[in-house]
Amino acid sequence: MLVLARKLKEAIQIGDDIEVKVLSVENGVVKLGIEAPRDIEILRTELLEKVKDSNIAASKIVEDNELDVLSKMLKK
Repeated sequence: MLVLARKLKEAIQIGDDIEVKVLSVENGVVKLGIEAPRDIEILRTELLEKVKDSNIAASKIVEDNELDVLSKMLKK
């Protein structure tokens, strides 16, 4: 992991077309501005974790009879 220190209004460049700029620092909260092409997804890590946890939980909620039905369908 690359660790950089930036002051207010300073930025870093990632590749040719992504810039991350420090917009403000207040009460221990850093606000960042990210300029990137629209086709690049920018997601908060905590949301990705919630989605991953929800998907894992949903995949475990299966009743035995559902597995029997699925098994019979696959044998056809």
